[in-house]
Amino acid sequence: MSSPSEPFECHWRPSRRLLALYLFCSGLALLALTLAALPLWARIAGLLACLLHAAWHLPRAILLRHPASFTALRHDERGWQLRNAAEGWVAVQLRPGSLALPQAVILHFRRPGQRFDRGLCVAADSLTRDQHRRLRVRLKFARRRWAAVDEVEPA
Repeated sequence: MSSPSEPFECHWRPSRRLLALYLFCSGLALLALTLAALPLWARIAGLLACLLHAAWHLPRAILLRHPASFTALRHDERGWQLRNAAEGWVAVQLRPGSLALPQAVILHFRRPGQRFDRGLCVAADSLTRDQHRRLRVRLKFARRRWAAVDEVEPA
C-alpha cells in the first residue's frame, strides 16, 4: 500500500449503474406524477420540474459531458483538489459528510470562497476496482482530511 504522504490521483468515467439508478428513480417520479390525483397544472409543473432536473444533472453529474463536471481527484502536500475541464485543478475542503462505501464514494466538499457545500458521487464502476479501493482507503485514513484549504496556486 502507498504511504499517506505519497501523492494520490484518480480519474473516473461515467457510471452505467448511476445512470440506470437515476433513470429508474426518474421514471418512478414521472409515474407517480401521472397516477396521482392532482390537478392538471400540478402534474405539468411536476413533469416540467423532473425534466429540468434531468436536463441540468445528467450532463453535469452522471454523464460527465459538461465542462464543469468533476472527473478527477488528487491529494498531495497542498491538500485535496478536484479537476474539471473548465477550470483544471481546483482546491477543495472535504467535509465530514463524505462517505467511502464499497459501492460508491460520496464526496462532500466546499470550494474556497463559497458558502455552500457540494456533493459528488463516484460509483464503484467509475474506476477500476483497485483505484476505487485506494480512493476509499485514502479518504478513510488521510491525515488532516477535513483541514481548511490554504491558498493554493493552480498547478
